[in-house]
Formats: sequence, structure tokens, C-alpha cells
Amino acid sequence: MSAPTPFHLAFAVTDIDATREFYVNKLGCKMGRSAERWIDFDFFGHQISAHLVDGALSPAETNPVDGEKVPSRHFGAILEWHDWHAMKDRLVAENTEFIIEPTTRFAGEVGEQATMFFRDPSGNALEFKTFRDSAMIFAN
Repeated sequence: MSAPTPFHLAFAVTDIDATREFYVNKLGCKMGRSAERWIDFDFFGHQISAHLVDGALSPAETNPVDGEKVPSRHFGAILEWHDWHAMKDRLVAENTEFIIEPTTRFAGEVGEQATMFFRDPSGNALEFKTFRDSAMIFAN
């Protein structure tokens, strides 16, 4: 199987400067092309495009997953085990407000994973997760 090709995701933001600061300085993304009302980022090898909208964003509904209220609308990345833990340690040290604290989900089951959820400055929910065994990503 060949390596996956990068995906593209466009999402709404309410403050372009705060978005740039968050994705570049907090998450370590590199900026790509930009204009007054949008910015492309290299999001862990994928292209995401933040588009400025006028007005507030509606909050996502939640869905129960393994005892947690998971935002139904979210995006993120699957990181290598070491990288996820380094990010988690840095975010905890920075007193990041988590929607769902860093935790292990489905412990001892197929698909066991470490995961954490937090919001960007516009309220978009982000999930970062990791698997000890990457073969479990699509296991059922």
C-alpha cells in the first residue's frame, strides 16, 4: 500500500490573527499561502485552510464515545506515540484548557488510543490521538 496523499480541509475562523498565532506558535504548523481573509497551513503534512467569517461559529453538538461527550464536528491528526506525548506534556505545561483531558480510550480493546481534545481561538474542536500499534487505526 502506498503512503496516503495529503488531504485538504477548509474551516471557518472568526479571528485571522489569533488563528495564525495558534496554528503556527501553539501547534507548530508552517504557514502556506495567505490573503486578508484566509491562511493555508501545513497541518502535519496535510493542507488546512482557515477562512475568516463574519460572526460567531455555532458550537458542535456532542456524541457519547467511551463515556465522554465528543464534539461531533472536529478535526485533528494522528501522531506518533512519542510526538503525541511530547505535545500533551507541552500543552499541559501551557495550561491548555481541554475539552477532553488527555486520556486513554478503549483501554485493552481493539483500537486502544491516547487522545485529547481542545479548541482553537475560534472554538473549532481539535483532536490529537496516537496508537501504540498503528495497525489499530482502522481495526474493528
